[in-house]
Amino acid sequence: METYVIALDQGTTSSRAILFNRAGEIVSRAQHPFHQIYPQPGWVEHDPMEIWATEKRALAEAVDSAHIDPRQIAAIGITNQRETTILWDARTGQPLHNAIVWQCRRTAPLCDRLKADGLGPTVTEKTGLLIDAYFSGTKIRWLLDNIPGARQRAEKGELRAGTVDSWLIWNLTGGKSHVTDHSNASRTMLFNIHTLRWDEDLCRALDIPLSLLPEPLPNSMEYGRVAENIPGLEALAGIPICGSAGDQPAALFGQACFAPGRAKNTYGTGCFTLMNVGDTPVCSKAGLVTSVAWTLGGKTTYALEGSVFNAGSAIQWLRDELGLIQSAPECDRLAESVPDAGGVVVVPAFTGLGAPYWDMYARGTILGLTRGSTRAHIARATLDAIAFQVTDLVRAMNEDAPCPITTLRVDGGASVSDIMMQTQADLLRLPVDRPAQVETTAFGAAALAGLAAGVWSAPEELESLRRSQHVFVPQRDADRCAADYARWRRAVERASVWIENEL
Repeated sequence: METYVIALDQGTTSSRAILFNRAGEIVSRAQHPFHQIYPQPGWVEHDPMEIWATEKRALAEAVDSAHIDPRQIAAIGITNQRETTILWDARTGQPLHNAIVWQCRRTAPLCDRLKADGLGPTVTEKTGLLIDAYFSGTKIRWLLDNIPGARQRAEKGELRAGTVDSWLIWNLTGGKSHVTDHSNASRTMLFNIHTLRWDEDLCRALDIPLSLLPEPLPNSMEYGRVAENIPGLEALAGIPICGSAGDQPAALFGQACFAPGRAKNTYGTGCFTLMNVGDTPVCSKAGLVTSVAWTLGGKTTYALEGSVFNAGSAIQWLRDELGLIQSAPECDRLAESVPDAGGVVVVPAFTGLGAPYWDMYARGTILGLTRGSTRAHIARATLDAIAFQVTDLVRAMNEDAPCPITTLRVDGGASVSDIMMQTQADLLRLPVDRPAQVETTAFGAAALAGLAAGVWSAPEELESLRRSQHVFVPQRDADRCAADYARWRRAVERASVWIENEL
């Protein structure tokens, strides 16, 4: 009897479920968007109950549309938007506040205070991260400080906190499992990536009770089973949840980057370049961070990472806020209608700049406009901006890594853009390899779960499933590309530290 693995891919803008067979092929899928909440400029929230409802509905629909016996599903894997933080009641499972999303900048002043207190070197040494509002620790602190009575309840052990993986596992197991995986834990600013445990000193420095936090576990093992009597999921009761990884390390795994030196970039809401650096963390000197990629078979693999906060979200902004396009594919068509951006540069720093700048106070800009500038030039400049930001990351990575990147494997929704992938290859002067299976994030979670459940025997078997769909090679003149990149760096300088004095 054929066996399957289903991945829950809980992203920043939608909840998805994808069912894979043993060949790594998609059998069925379902997807539901959910609301983005912006209470103040630079603040981003989600409704945790809507996250759970949309993910639960996607799971049920993906199984139903596959027309299989649910008993053929060997395991469930989870991958999630990282750093997004939820606080909930341990008894009722009700959230106390909206989730604070990874993009949210509300804790920037707290981060400044922590830096001023001299905590930065300790955070980097223990966690591989920098102090930034991006990471979960200051989000938990904000929730405890700003929800009436939350801190007192937390100290009594009445509350639970976690990232979206923990929230989903808690709900799927009927509240029996409060766990996280090593990749998600390593994005909190509270987790020691050397000991693979919560760091008591850092928790004390951020005034966060350890009792709130989930148990950190390896990425491929049974975390619990689907509880009985979950409305809509009754047929799935008893199926084991066997794999979990944050979206970016899941994509690294799904891209079969199992050997040190292999790298991928995911073009999603943000852009995330990760390189497998093996079993020893790399201390970045170029503005990158180091996280746990995965712990598998008793061995921990680390990744060097650069994060861009706004990539695909910039295309959404053209569509939803500016009304310049009706759909994402229209952005490509417009961009292809002009030979270049006509001197226009877009810096999509809507929620600050991530690596390698780490500027919480940058904001978005459009520069180089003339009377001849059209919406096509702005569309082209927006796609260029995404490629420029990834170029920033790869250049920084090549400074830090023991060996240079020779090919960039790519995935994510925006990687379907041929014009942007060609621009990326031109700027990097490297081959850009797009796989036939672009759902690498979901497949990475499915693969981790399938390894634990015995669907696949080893990473080598998974590597044989990967196929390239298109490899883009540099075509444009190198001097022109260098001039464009220099203009981008000047534009970033204009966007930097835009609102610091106001705060």
